[in-house]
Amino acid sequence: MELRRFLLLQGVCSPFFACLAERLIREGHRVHKINFNGGDAAYWRGMPARSFRGPVTDLPVFLKSTFQEHQISDIVLFGDRRPVHTSAVQLAQSSSIRVHVFEEGYFRPHWVTLERDGVNAHSLLPRDPVWYREIGKQLGDSLVTEPFQTTLRIRATHDVLYHLASAVNPLLYPGYRTHAPCIAPLMYAGYVRRFALKPLHERRDTVLVNQLISSQTPYYLLPLQLNSDAQIRDHSNFKDMADVMAFVMASFALHAPAGSRLVIKNHPLDMGLVNYPRIIAELEAHYGVTGRVDYLETGNLEALVQHARGTVTVNSTVGGVALQYSCPTITLSDPIYNLAGLTFQGELDSFWQHAEPPDQELFRCFKATVIQSTQINGGFYCVRGIDLAVKNSINRLTADCSPLEELL
Repeated sequence: MELRRFLLLQGVCSPFFACLAERLIREGHRVHKINFNGGDAAYWRGMPARSFRGPVTDLPVFLKSTFQEHQISDIVLFGDRRPVHTSAVQLAQSSSIRVHVFEEGYFRPHWVTLERDGVNAHSLLPRDPVWYREIGKQLGDSLVTEPFQTTLRIRATHDVLYHLASAVNPLLYPGYRTHAPCIAPLMYAGYVRRFALKPLHERRDTVLVNQLISSQTPYYLLPLQLNSDAQIRDHSNFKDMADVMAFVMASFALHAPAGSRLVIKNHPLDMGLVNYPRIIAELEAHYGVTGRVDYLETGNLEALVQHARGTVTVNSTVGGVALQYSCPTITLSDPIYNLAGLTFQGELDSFWQHAEPPDQELFRCFKATVIQSTQINGGFYCVRGIDLAVKNSINRLTADCSPLEELL
């Protein structure tokens, strides 16, 4: 077995990277780590590591020294658009060092993403539907998935512990600047308020969803994404969700069928710091669609998608759910599933009247190919999910070629 020298950068707010490192070491590989803040250090469980304490502008020199000193062959990171990762990816690629990027799964909840060089808009996945048809026919549908159950409480607990440990940052990591949109106390205050109101929202939203479905009201679905998401911040032309809603509602007002409605559903992990009902009311009045827009804090996503005339998304994984349920879908950016035959390839103004359902055979081929080439059965937060993700990642991390590279 070839000895590999891994450098782990920043991971998720959980023990996942520490568990992954322990497994790699047991397999006979060398593992090094850079901690960028107190949370990184706390979840590294006291194993040897280097600390980077300066501003991100000094990071390339620090990384180059680390690469050379430890003869690094591979770097591993979560999220290729974090400020502490962009220069690392570029430097590693120019130094012929393999780059392994973890991210939340393209298909959830039992999958996480692991790709070489980049994910999402930086993924090596082709944008050729013919390629997916050919590969998908070869792969078939023989996917073995081990289920597990995680909860928002587990994820929230890890997040709180991570940020509590980061209280030492001003002293020990003075140069660190978080990629998060706001400080942790404000973020948690928003979550507490939103989830305290969740039972009230669920009762109201369930009634609305049932009314929409039972009355066969024609509606289009706009699922919101997180303003802080790299998919919005780095991989779209929109500055935030208010910008997205304005764009969609302007088109809806002029081109959607008379009598149709627009249903806007909030993201389940939204912090509750933005007053979306107020923004929507203002946009309704501005574009002359008052009374034609419904807002949901919660709601059964699968039921909404199955009965919608169409789904409008920037680049959310909800798009994949919509395709699975044969719901006509348009993307306002360029996610991996934006393929002719799957998503509407025209302008949004035309989508309202001319949307067509996706080709289900193409979607089957697409999903099978993406899962077998870029997805890992497992999770980042609960014990069972982490165990599965670690076990199923090792061969891909240590192989000369990734499954996707072999297909290409």
